Amino acid sequence: MYKNILKRLVDVTVGLVTLTLLSPVIAIVAILLWFANSGQPFFFQSRPGKHGRVFKIIKFKTMNDRKDAQGNLLSDADRLTPIGAFVRKTSLDEIPQLINVLKGDMSLIGPRPLLVQYLPLYNVAQARRHEVRPGITGWAQVNGRNAISWKQKFEYDVWYVDNISFALDLKIIGLTIKKVFVREGISQEGQATTEPFTGND
Repeated sequence: MYKNILKRLVDVTVGLVTLTLLSPVIAIVAILLWFANSGQPFFFQSRPGKHGRVFKIIKFKTMNDRKDAQGNLLSDADRLTPIGAFVRKTSLDEIPQLINVLKGDMSLIGPRPLLVQYLPLYNVAQARRHEVRPGITGWAQVNGRNAISWKQKFEYDVWYVDNISFALDLKIIGLTIKKVFVREGISQEGQATTEPFTGND
């Protein structure tokens, strides 16, 4: 009952209250990023949701669009602005996704929505992460986030799909709050964020 009915009710209620309470923070961060990113405080990108349905995710834009002489985007490390780095480390970049939660694209808790181009790269087990709505935070995020391997992330994602419960979601929320303050797992070693998924061996 929780997975199919109550989870969505919790998402809408908590999402609406949280979005309202954090509106001053959203406004301040948006203004700072507007200046840092030449008038572009938000980042929109297509991501696959439940059953692989594609939607537009909204996040705060933490990297600018600087390019090299050939017109190619610079590396993540070179494009990550100082204010963007702070927003990313404090997970403030995730706040706008509450709008996706209210729209029904996402849940508060679930596997993180990854890139559309990863869809054909999953094996059968990994693809099961799309049996539920993707989340702002999830079991993989509180168990390493970007600091763990793709294999480990997908194992955590599928485990969550098989074990969804109200108690587990509460535990993930508590651990997420702890991770935000400790600032663990923001990036992989030697990377500004994380290496792209290139498929299974």
